[in-house]
Amino acid sequence: MSDVTRTRHGRPVHHWRRDVVELAAVFTAVAVADGVANLIGHGPGGPALLVISAIALAATAGFHTWWARRHGHAPPADDTGARPAAGTRPAGPAEEPGAGEVAGTGTLWRMRTTVKDEPGSLAALCSALAARQVDILSLQAHPLADGTVDEFLLRAPAALPAADLVRAVSLAGGASTWIERADAHDLVDAPTRVLGLAARTALDAAELPLALRQLLGRCTIRSLPGTPVGGGPGPKPVPVEGVLEDTVMRLPAPEGGVLTVERPYLPFTPTEFARARALVELDSRLGPRIPHGSDVLTLPEGNDITVRRADTGDLAAAKEMHERCSPRTLGMRYHGPVGDADRYLTHLLSPRFGRTLAVQTTSGRIVGLGHLLWDGDETEVALLVEDDWQRRGIGAELLGRLVAMAVDARCDSVYAVTQASNTGMVAAMRGLGLPLDYQIEEGTLVITARLDAAPAASRPPYEASGQRLGGAARRD
Repeated sequence: MSDVTRTRHGRPVHHWRRDVVELAAVFTAVAVADGVANLIGHGPGGPALLVISAIALAATAGFHTWWARRHGHAPPADDTGARPAAGTRPAGPAEEPGAGEVAGTGTLWRMRTTVKDEPGSLAALCSALAARQVDILSLQAHPLADGTVDEFLLRAPAALPAADLVRAVSLAGGASTWIERADAHDLVDAPTRVLGLAARTALDAAELPLALRQLLGRCTIRSLPGTPVGGGPGPKPVPVEGVLEDTVMRLPAPEGGVLTVERPYLPFTPTEFARARALVELDSRLGPRIPHGSDVLTLPEGNDITVRRADTGDLAAAKEMHERCSPRTLGMRYHGPVGDADRYLTHLLSPRFGRTLAVQTTSGRIVGLGHLLWDGDETEVALLVEDDWQRRGIGAELLGRLVAMAVDARCDSVYAVTQASNTGMVAAMRGLGLPLDYQIEEGTLVITARLDAAPAASRPPYEASGQRLGGAARRD
């Protein structure tokens, strides 16, 4: 066994025995050289002695070389004490981060790939990821009839492009690979996430589309009522167990009609279909429900108003507000014949299609409505404030709360459809302090607010609001 050992950082440690041997060799060499010099200088056989000395020196050099190789005198040529390169690092326990590396940093990715359902297929995939220093944070397996869809949450080096990651997985046997950026929300394990979504759905019927979207990823959700607004035949009914067609799910909506979930870029698996069906069944069994909290706000002139959630139970009060609104106000809101306004209320007040906030006076009259509507994979905001209560900050208050709800629901943007002459709605959107995009065509103005610049708690919804309009606010 070598007398040379290595410290944790790779530097050699020499034992005292080797130092003693080298020192003895030096003294021996000096003594031999002195004796040879004396013999040559005082004896007649000088040339012969020189030859003998040369042979002795050569033998000594050979012995020294043999000794060095046998006892590991010098480190190997490729041993510099540094970590192996990333592409050639051997398998084994993870090493501590080197210079410039910080543990736990990198890019988060969500990835899906289909592998053969046979022993070793997953191991080959994991080995390919490990060879590129990719950390597997979580793994879900979705069995199929002819294979398995493996869903990974990965932390990869920031310098590793997605294309290289996909190429490595394909070479390891993965097929139909899909990848997208993930965020901190994806770090929650699947059972915890599903339970959390079920709890939110149980508290609020308006959460079902959001829960499905967070469960299934980026998808388009449409709820088609059994009796469409304006009459006409409803959608074709689906069986109680629902229908799964590759990238489309069709489930019976809890209130009647059909709930359609579509994700054109990635087929749904039977596991995802079963999870979605369980959420919809839970929602159906619980029936219509909304949170009953409210905030009492004081207007600048001293009047108190209450902001609360509304649903179809407020239909009669909402129709009475319509009757008190001027034709101009109703036209600004509904962009059509004033006589058709009441027909939209059942849809707008249903928690299945979004969330509605109502502003109510101390006498119980509804004087304002704000809607946050799930429009496929987009989100619309709409406001209606009775004429006598306009220009008191009610519209801005409703809009701020609706946008806070949209941020909480992880929506990318909200849009409002109004008329170019509706200066109140334009001012309210500008008052959000968010980046706005404007599109105008034939007098119709669409204003889109991008929510990536909105802080999550910029203006809380009524459930946790401390906002007020000029006076004290209290919770009921």
